[in-house]
Amino acid sequence: MTTIYYVGYESDHSGDFVYDIPEGHDFWLLITTQTPAVFWVEGELREYPANQAVLYPPHQKIYYRACTDTYVNDWIRFASSESYVTETTLPLGVPIPLTDPAYCHQLFHLLAAENYFNYDYRELSIDYLLRILFNKLHEAYQTKERTPHYQVLLDLRKSVYHNPGAEWTVAAMAEHVHLSAGYLQALYKSTFGISCMDDVIQSRIRLAKEKLSYGPLRIADIAVQCGYKNVEHFTRQFRQIAGCTPRDFRKKASAH
Repeated sequence: MTTIYYVGYESDHSGDFVYDIPEGHDFWLLITTQTPAVFWVEGELREYPANQAVLYPPHQKIYYRACTDTYVNDWIRFASSESYVTETTLPLGVPIPLTDPAYCHQLFHLLAAENYFNYDYRELSIDYLLRILFNKLHEAYQTKERTPHYQVLLDLRKSVYHNPGAEWTVAAMAEHVHLSAGYLQALYKSTFGISCMDDVIQSRIRLAKEKLSYGPLRIADIAVQCGYKNVEHFTRQFRQIAGCTPRDFRKKASAH
């Protein structure tokens, strides 16, 4: 069971902000920063860049402060008996660089909304959201090294997944992130383990499967919406990835 005491979303503070709790709280505190800050870590003050997450367990010393003109963070105070919290392997009281700060920021926004309103599934929704947030923290903690331009590449990948039917080419993606085509391809593959164009194709086929399963559109129309200029090219790539033609896939989906 998890109890949320308070969620702060995009809390804005002045440059003289200091948060100092020598004996810690009686509950857990999780914060994510959107600006640089100074933290007390392993007996000394250390400055960290923006987009860090810090998890404090009950009764652990807490100290952090602004180190620029403003300090902005998201934070949540909570108690939990869930093992993913009480037995976490995340470092405690130590900043973790976030690999996708915008996504975590959205999770805090949703947690705040669920906490403020007494919906029927409020407690269940809060638990799911907090579990997802902890999953993201584990992903970030396990990412030991980041390739150059990581955030730019992540934003590009989100754009591809959000609109796979756009006219994505290596040249267009390279221009989108202001990198050379060759450098982009090398960085993308080393970062995500897949080439940028293979990622586009996979994304288009995922969209096609969804439209074939749940929509009445003609296959030719689906091909266009998924970024293909002709049905033959679409069918060929679909068969390579799905192992069957779009028509056969639709028949199997409608049989279930």
